[in-house]
Amino acid sequence: MGTRLAPVPAGTRPVADRAREGLFSSLGASVEGARVLDLFAGTGAMGIEALSRGAARAVFVDSSPGAAKVIRENLRRTKLASRGTVRRVDVRKALRQQLGQFDLILVDPPYRLPPAELDAVMAELAGQGVVAGGGRVVLTREKGSYTPVIPLHWPEVKRLSYGDSVVLVFQTP
Repeated sequence: MGTRLAPVPAGTRPVADRAREGLFSSLGASVEGARVLDLFAGTGAMGIEALSRGAARAVFVDSSPGAAKVIRENLRRTKLASRGTVRRVDVRKALRQQLGQFDLILVDPPYRLPPAELDAVMAELAGQGVVAGGGRVVLTREKGSYTPVIPLHWPEVKRLSYGDSVVLVFQTP
């Protein structure tokens, strides 16, 4: 990306640079022109990476006021603000607000998020028509931690491991 992003807000665990770069290298040209939804967006680095690699637009969702402020600043710094929308709202509430359909959904929940809440987020994603046909859902988890219930019709197409993180990529039908 090359642009220095704003400081990470308190309580946010951003995806490591190496993991983010590895993920997007593995996604390749599928990011170009994509509609991206960045859930639990934190600093917005994942969605901004997608925009910098040619995604058409991105919606960033995080309930933290500090995170929303940092995302807006990072979009300004990277000159990508015209292609990004920041929503300061709970992820599940946002999914019920009919944000549209997305080709790439990035889900990077806090590692401490209760398993039942993470299962509920994944169920909302599967049931709300948010994922476009043939879209990809990327889930970041701590190695050895709880992996939520994934819809049976979403096969895992990639599993990438970086430090203490595992990045899972699912393809939707």
